[in-house]
Amino acid sequence: MPKKRSGGGLSPTQQAAKFLGVSVLAGAVMAGIALPAVGALGLAAKGTVESFDELPVNMKTPPLSQRTTILDADGGPIATVYSRDRTVVDLKDVSPYMQKAIVAIEDSRFYQHGAIDLKGVLRALNRNAQTGGVAEGASTLTQQYVKNVFVEEAGDDPTKVAQATQQTIGRKIRELKYAIQVEEELGKKKILENYLNITFFGQQAYGIEAAARRYFSKSAKDLNIPESALLAGIVQSPSRYDPVNDETEAIKRRNVVLERMAEVGDISASEAEQAQRAPLGLKVSQPKNGCITAVSGAGFFCDYVREVFLNDPVFGKTKKDRARIWNQGGLTIRTTLDPQAQQSVQDSVQQHVNKSDSVAAAVTLVEPGTGKILGMGQSKPYGNGKNETEINYSAGSDRGGSTYGFPTGSTFKPFVAAAALEEGRPPTQEYASPYEMPYPDPVRTCSGKPWMNTSGATVPNEDKSEVGPYRLKEAMAKSVNTYFVQMVADIGLCPVMKMTDALQVVQGNGERLPEVPAISLGSKGVSPLTMASAYAAFASRGMYCTPIAIESITQKVGDRQNSLEVPKSTCSRAMSEKTADTVNTLLRGVVDSGTGQKAGLTDRDNAGKTGTTDERKNAWFVGYTPNLSGAVWVGSATQQVKMVNISIGGSWHDKVYGGSVPGPIWRDAMAGALSGKDSGSFDLVDIPDPEKDREKDEDRDRGRGNGGDGDNGDNGGFVGGLSNGGGDGGAYPTPTFSLPENWIEGQGNGGNGNGNGGGRG
Repeated sequence: MPKKRSGGGLSPTQQAAKFLGVSVLAGAVMAGIALPAVGALGLAAKGTVESFDELPVNMKTPPLSQRTTILDADGGPIATVYSRDRTVVDLKDVSPYMQKAIVAIEDSRFYQHGAIDLKGVLRALNRNAQTGGVAEGASTLTQQYVKNVFVEEAGDDPTKVAQATQQTIGRKIRELKYAIQVEEELGKKKILENYLNITFFGQQAYGIEAAARRYFSKSAKDLNIPESALLAGIVQSPSRYDPVNDETEAIKRRNVVLERMAEVGDISASEAEQAQRAPLGLKVSQPKNGCITAVSGAGFFCDYVREVFLNDPVFGKTKKDRARIWNQGGLTIRTTLDPQAQQSVQDSVQQHVNKSDSVAAAVTLVEPGTGKILGMGQSKPYGNGKNETEINYSAGSDRGGSTYGFPTGSTFKPFVAAAALEEGRPPTQEYASPYEMPYPDPVRTCSGKPWMNTSGATVPNEDKSEVGPYRLKEAMAKSVNTYFVQMVADIGLCPVMKMTDALQVVQGNGERLPEVPAISLGSKGVSPLTMASAYAAFASRGMYCTPIAIESITQKVGDRQNSLEVPKSTCSRAMSEKTADTVNTLLRGVVDSGTGQKAGLTDRDNAGKTGTTDERKNAWFVGYTPNLSGAVWVGSATQQVKMVNISIGGSWHDKVYGGSVPGPIWRDAMAGALSGKDSGSFDLVDIPDPEKDREKDEDRDRGRGNGGDGDNGDNGGFVGGLSNGGGDGGAYPTPTFSLPENWIEGQGNGGNGNGNGGGRG
């Protein structure tokens, strides 16, 4: 039974409509359907009464889907994304000519009749009976609006769309009842406003504002007579009367609308004739939808924002709920992206790596102490064309990134050092660090079951000149593999795991790092965003903050602007200030001299670490200043390219290492991002110089070959075991050592960034 009004029955309008629906050929009163045989009318009428009564009184009106705008931290536009390009406007912001044109051609008696137009119905019935088909419809503007609501509610579901548009008596009955409700509740002006905002005008434009901007690059309030007539004419068949693809048909249809406007007195005959002689006057604006249109190479950051929205429970309990809000749109998303930093990232990657190169570069900049992502870009543009990709190399797989991340090489060693310092080891800690040694065992683990080197395998350093003993400062400078293997054996694996857990260093697929000694050499795949965020904790004196990309979101729903909750960065202490200060002191030298010198910034405190992996499939530089952290990865996403005898960015490289390609990218990206901003300074600690100590103790002088400390040239033997010195880069031996069979649990063959990536500088 239908809901009754307080007066005890249906309203007079509803009663009249019900009577009309039953008596005037049942559901066929809507006249958009071919007339059934006369003998069928009785049954149709009976079914119509029951169907009409059983329909709910209130129609659910979903919010109109609109475009979403993604903004940078300064409020500048990054990109617009939408499932339907629509901007809802008030009727007062629509040209009066447009209002008159749509009424004239679609429902000229709109202001004289109610939910249905009896004269129009009878006229259509007569015409359709004569032709035996559907030659003329009689749906009022209100009924068309109701149908469009059903289509909008169906979204992109083809089955629901078909149900919302099917030519059946049942659908027409439903439209009639809801049209009655809409007429009573909204009134004519609001109905017209809603109709103009919901209607499809072709060329991906939904609503009159989007249509005006698509075809004429102007606002709906500025449309003139011929422009209004053109857009009003499109509504009946957007594909047939598309002015972009069929100018002749569009002009014919526009002129029909102009004639009708003159007939009903909206414009004079002379105005109609003048408008009919006018050219179409199109000034088409191409649709700009999606992250592919993002400015300053921010497509990957835009995609990251979308992934955050679709996957973070703060935006909805289920993925379906979150997708519904995203597709509904109308969002204004203020992000953390710093336009200066982003432009600097883009300029740097384009300067140093070509999109057609066999390898790619990815750069991520993060603000220490807040977790804000300030820049994100890569050398291969966002897209699905040649030399393009939609995979965000900076992020993990849960945010649209690579499946496994990329092996980090020696950039992992500062985490081992931080763990040892937290365990009370001094910055002067010394280990024998021979050129080659068996992997030490047993090694304590968190589970209590020690790791054992059952295969008896050995680990070498990069060069035979690297013979200890070494202290931490020099071992970090040269990335002495045997030193850090002995450090892990000394403190155990559990402190290292606790440190990486505190810094939220996980594999690219989101899984926890395996508790095996190989992690000290950076063999597992990690994303650049993860590395930049972890190093940011050193810059902020031990405070780790989870990365965030969104500052605020508002959503337009009707006339209201609703604020949505957004994910917040969570900051926690990962290490003591003293430990962080010590690591900063250790890594500061990397950019002052040695292999990291090419990455050094000359106008402010900075620190960092280079890294390469086995067979030079990955090269890294991760570094920071007191107020900005950045990670740069260079390599092939497929992990199939060995970066030897290779051209990158138009420059030839016999061997690629962390300081030769990633380092300069980091330097230029950071320099531009920080230009004009306060420099800040590190709180450094005093670490005794092992060189001077060795001079005092000749018995411990082992002879360090010709490796040097990196002071003799840009590419000196500094970090990652590349210790041949030389101002021109010298001869860097290709890493060749292998890891024992059971030393790396779960390792692959490197095909997806998950291979054995032994630590190299």
